[in-house]
Amino acid sequence: MLTCADEWNNGWIHYFHRRPESVLPTAVHPNLFTFYMIRFRKCGMSATAVIYLSCLAIMDTCYLVWVILLDLCLTFLQLQPFWHSHPWCGIMGILQYGALYSSSWIVVVFTIERYLVLSVTAATQRFTRPRTTVLTCVAIVVVSHLVSLPMGWINEVTPVNQTLDTGNVTLPRCHYREAVYSTVIVWVTSFLSAGVPIVLVISYNSLIAYHLCRSSRLFTQEEWRTIRGSNTQGMVRRTIILLGTVSVAFVVLSLPRFVTYCILRTQYNHNDFDRNDYALAINVASDVANMLQNLNSTTNFLLYCVVSRRFRQELLGTLTCRVKAQELSSFITQNTMKVFAVAHHNSRSPAREPIHVVLTEHKRIESFSHCERP
Repeated sequence: MLTCADEWNNGWIHYFHRRPESVLPTAVHPNLFTFYMIRFRKCGMSATAVIYLSCLAIMDTCYLVWVILLDLCLTFLQLQPFWHSHPWCGIMGILQYGALYSSSWIVVVFTIERYLVLSVTAATQRFTRPRTTVLTCVAIVVVSHLVSLPMGWINEVTPVNQTLDTGNVTLPRCHYREAVYSTVIVWVTSFLSAGVPIVLVISYNSLIAYHLCRSSRLFTQEEWRTIRGSNTQGMVRRTIILLGTVSVAFVVLSLPRFVTYCILRTQYNHNDFDRNDYALAINVASDVANMLQNLNSTTNFLLYCVVSRRFRQELLGTLTCRVKAQELSSFITQNTMKVFAVAHHNSRSPAREPIHVVLTEHKRIESFSHCERP
């Protein structure tokens, strides 16, 4: 009779362990698709938001490649993956945590930047420059990988005896170092990659929501309709709901790995512990937490883009292949069709001053679909 743990081992966890390559396309495609949307579709985002989200997509994709493609796939598809030897045993840890640091802190800096632009008038010009944003993203990535350098020494390569069809062989294996140094580094890394970012994201999203609520009370609904032509109360409510969704999703998907990883590397950090024994609840919980973290890297980029109303409209139009008709008036405006009065009006002899009219001829624009070439 199978126990609950045996069912877990023979179920979906066993499947993902034996077929990890089936997860990679599903994990990477949302980032690539959303990257295409904000780079090549008119989603109404600012230049700084596009830069932050593009950098976030790149680092999330790097994390998925390091963890799923190189770590999981090579572990179960090859007898001796390359990163079980020096110096790749330490380099893999640096690359994984460098990408994880970068992803978490890009989200934090992007949230802080949105709050500063919204609440501080003087910060608008300083923080909305594309050059400043690019330098900020580069600095985050470089500092994140520098901070991840100590992770290269929490693992060690030791020979391990394994039984194969051909007999017993001794192969080098990369595993955690049983030392106080490893435990301390794991706790510091967990707080810097998950604990502190979670607190900052929740705090600044709450401040943004408070600022929006406070700003909406400065005018009555009739005054807001006159100024903006829309119901601001409903718009603020939707924005607060989206900000809350982003914060909750970030916490729910990141916090479990923060907890289980600290438990594994503190209470079970010894050579006799079998990480593949799913009769232990900590192994099941740790794998579920790792999957949630991978899901966070998959949906993080899309989640922050969905906050934009224009992005949601453009996404719906692209997925449904909606026909887009381009109005003649907007086309004329975009191509600067104007009537110029070149000469100045002379009050003394108005008849002597000619008036030149310049018109621009435009071709007819027909409706076309996103799925068909015009």
